[in-house]
Amino acid sequence: MTSSTLEKSCPERLRAEIPKLTAEEIEGLLRRLNLARTRRIYADVADRAEKEQWPYRNFLAFLLAEEVAHRQQTRLVRFTRKAYFPFFRTIEEFDFHRQPVLRKSHLGSYLEPDFVREGRSLILYGKHGRGKTHLAVGIGYRAIQNGFETLCANAAELIEGLSNASKRGQLQQALFTYTHPHVLICDEIGYLAHGQDAANVLFHVVNDRYLKKRPMIFTTNKPLSAWGKVLHDEDLAAAILDRVLERGRFIHLEGPSGRTGHQLDGQEHLPATADGARISGIDRPKFPEPTAPTLNLYRSWSDRKRP
Repeated sequence: MTSSTLEKSCPERLRAEIPKLTAEEIEGLLRRLNLARTRRIYADVADRAEKEQWPYRNFLAFLLAEEVAHRQQTRLVRFTRKAYFPFFRTIEEFDFHRQPVLRKSHLGSYLEPDFVREGRSLILYGKHGRGKTHLAVGIGYRAIQNGFETLCANAAELIEGLSNASKRGQLQQALFTYTHPHVLICDEIGYLAHGQDAANVLFHVVNDRYLKKRPMIFTTNKPLSAWGKVLHDEDLAAAILDRVLERGRFIHLEGPSGRTGHQLDGQEHLPATADGARISGIDRPKFPEPTAPTLNLYRSWSDRKRP
């Protein structure tokens, strides 16, 4: 069929008699098109549209907007579950008043899509209770909101799992788990003792992600100068840090512990305010944090996952 013939046939198709479908037939068509949200609400929306005399375009726009919002919400919940965060926190919940040197502007670039697209990485260093994992989870969740997959892995478990896979001759298959996600959070480097081949297996992860420009976030209580001892190989530790920091940043978190507060550190701190939690520099967060159904779904799932 030529393009001219097709153009002539289209108006004729549009003028064809509207098929008379039963409610069950309409639902079947929506199910076939995988329009889950539309299938649930279209009858009520149609009744409202008739009563309020909506234009046809408004009726269609409403259904499309609801379907897109539902799919985005579903994807957000699914990706958050797959991230395996140790707990759920957002950037907006972080108390920057506890950090004497960290400002909201310091993390601005890590909350945008360019963080992932440009393969930037981050090392968060500090004593226990300074909010390192909270920041890592918050940045990872923001990446999910921006449409990217995130995986959070405990460093000791990552290293042990890869070491065991290497002994079985299955290292390459095991590496895919950590090299595939857009963002990898490697939590608590140095908190627990790592095996003798820690530097070797971790280098495989870091080098692969470095070559693919896929960002990594590390949290650690050990200074960079101690990573050689922590990973049992000074040269490979230096090579790992070289790759992470080439397009990355090192942030030292200080201030009082978020767990014990001023009772341990002898310091008073101000309560958090909306301004103190906004690191994007705008009055309203770019993404709503998160809607109640999303937060409750994740937290209930996270509670069930714990032993």
